[in-house]
Amino acid sequence: MQHESKTRCISIFFVEFQAYFGQDYARTAWIHSIVDCATMLCAPLGSLISNHVSCQVGIMLGGLLASTGLILSSFATSLEHLYLSLGVLTGLGFALCYSPAIAMVGKYFNKKKALAYGIAMSGSGIGTFILAPVVQLLIEQFSWRGALLILGGFVLNLCVCGALMRPIALKEDRKTAPEFLEQDYVPEAQKRDLKRMSICSPLIKMWSHECLCYCSWKEYDFLLMPGFMVLAVSVLFMAYGCSPLFVYLVPYALSVGVSHHQAAFLMSILGVIDIIGNITFGWLTDRRCLKKHRHFCYLFAVGMDGLCCLFLPVLQKFPLLVPFSFTFGYFDGAYVTLIPVVTADVVGTSSLSSALGVVYFLHAIPYLVSPPVAGWLVDTTGSYTASFLLSGFSMIFSSTLLCFASLAKKIKRTHLRSLTNDTGTKQHIWTNGAIAYSVTAELDQKDVEFLAVDTNSYSNR
Repeated sequence: MQHESKTRCISIFFVEFQAYFGQDYARTAWIHSIVDCATMLCAPLGSLISNHVSCQVGIMLGGLLASTGLILSSFATSLEHLYLSLGVLTGLGFALCYSPAIAMVGKYFNKKKALAYGIAMSGSGIGTFILAPVVQLLIEQFSWRGALLILGGFVLNLCVCGALMRPIALKEDRKTAPEFLEQDYVPEAQKRDLKRMSICSPLIKMWSHECLCYCSWKEYDFLLMPGFMVLAVSVLFMAYGCSPLFVYLVPYALSVGVSHHQAAFLMSILGVIDIIGNITFGWLTDRRCLKKHRHFCYLFAVGMDGLCCLFLPVLQKFPLLVPFSFTFGYFDGAYVTLIPVVTADVVGTSSLSSALGVVYFLHAIPYLVSPPVAGWLVDTTGSYTASFLLSGFSMIFSSTLLCFASLAKKIKRTHLRSLTNDTGTKQHIWTNGAIAYSVTAELDQKDVEFLAVDTNSYSNR
């Protein structure tokens, strides 16, 4: 997950870009916004390449594009240049790497899925922990241009990571459209839809075209699931709330008198505690007592991060900002680990790659808008308070929305269960030796008479 740690460390360049180009907070924040937006906006493209070509090709191509963007950024002469090179090109490269790498973990692991995701995604925390002070040192030694050039060479390691990927094919991935139609568990409505699609045009009457039509329909059928719709809306608010913190933590620390090295150290603390949150929360939610409640663990982690943002404006000294980095970093790692797990619980493993592409795609607009909006609030009010409060309330609303949706679903399920019990069918059983016939009270009189005659004829033998 080194690409995610790169985007977090871009905030260390924020002050350098602002000072060199002489621009305000809002315009400088667009750099970080565009790279995050491009990463998430193009996440479905990464899933598409992974599903229809191979994940190795997608990740290697992404590493090449990201490296090219960082190298070109070292020659930037304006913010607009950085918008295109560091923002669009590097973000596109990271997008091709992101969702295939995460989705592959879900294919390899089932029982310990949350722990597996925690270990895999701890790479972003390790990268942030190591790269934050290293990037600050590179800036001091070689200026921001030299630092970007060195990072560009380092990101080429993504090509090596892509070459080492070994994807596996699950049984449900190999199922063809005709085989799917023959399964007993497939609802009749879906069978009718698939058959209607197979005759909708002469061009898809052939088996291969029918299979292609089915695959395209099946790949994104989760979009109409009510559970996924609620999750998608929640993700929008969560993404809006979390992004400004990573952009403005270092500038905020500098504004309250913290030194450059201490500000970079805050990002390092956040990164290493992020690792602990990834692994420990993944391990905890795989325990039998919490496995059924992973949804609420995710809500709790998002809500705690929102509360941390609300308290940040009153923390104006380095000893107070350190506990903040500990707390925010831990719960950030916790809910980031659970995003793929919660998504898999909603849509299933077979659709996970496509669903993750959509989930990360939904991060794009908030990631694009929230840092400039936060920067505009800083420029207008002369304080970071409004920006952090807006971020905190956005994350709390995201958690609350999912909480109410989960409670409503549980109440509805309980109500339906009680109705089923109240109007439950009474079963009448006729036995004759080792043979038993069981029919419900809803059977009509003809079926009852038929069974009775059949039983008598058997006894007369």
